[in-house]
Amino acid sequence: MSLLLQLSRAIDALNRLVGKLVIWLILASTLISAINAVVRKAFNVSSNAYLEIQWYLFAWAFLVAAGYTLLNQEHVRIDVLNSKLSKRAQMWVDIAGFALFLTPLCLVVLYFGIPMLIQQYQTGEMSGNPGGLIRWPVWVALPLGFILLLLQGWSELIKRVAFLQGRIPDPTLKEGEKSAEEELAEAIRKSEENKNT
Repeated sequence: MSLLLQLSRAIDALNRLVGKLVIWLILASTLISAINAVVRKAFNVSSNAYLEIQWYLFAWAFLVAAGYTLLNQEHVRIDVLNSKLSKRAQMWVDIAGFALFLTPLCLVVLYFGIPMLIQQYQTGEMSGNPGGLIRWPVWVALPLGFILLLLQGWSELIKRVAFLQGRIPDPTLKEGEKSAEEELAEAIRKSEENKNT
């Protein structure tokens, strides 16, 4: 298990690095959008390439940061039912989700996405818009993003199993966030302090 936990830490570090780098894609997209707007208004000149590069950069940011989003537990969840379960049951729900849903989904997307990327690269498909860009660079984000998401899903799976074995603290707690038990203890302490004053 210690080897798997080392692998998990390496995957976490990779997705943290990717998350820090992806923010620059958002900045670049914003700057290109602003420059395009200024040039269009000031000189009445525009290009579809400017518009397409913005959505290329956004697609890259969105897809490649999916693993980072999962690492930071910012993905969409349905906590209405999950929050009523015990911590162990929540871990088992996560394990089932990572193993039975996330992993197969990522593998299916990779199975179909990689051949599409290869085809896009081989044919050199261009955008249908006048002045548009070549398409394969944006297609690279699809398999790359799902590989990072798949790896992060496996990292989260390893952490959940390690938690159930008592090897690591709760991996679902965010840094600085208190567990339900800590919040309850704090509420009881405050209640006692209020009674004494």
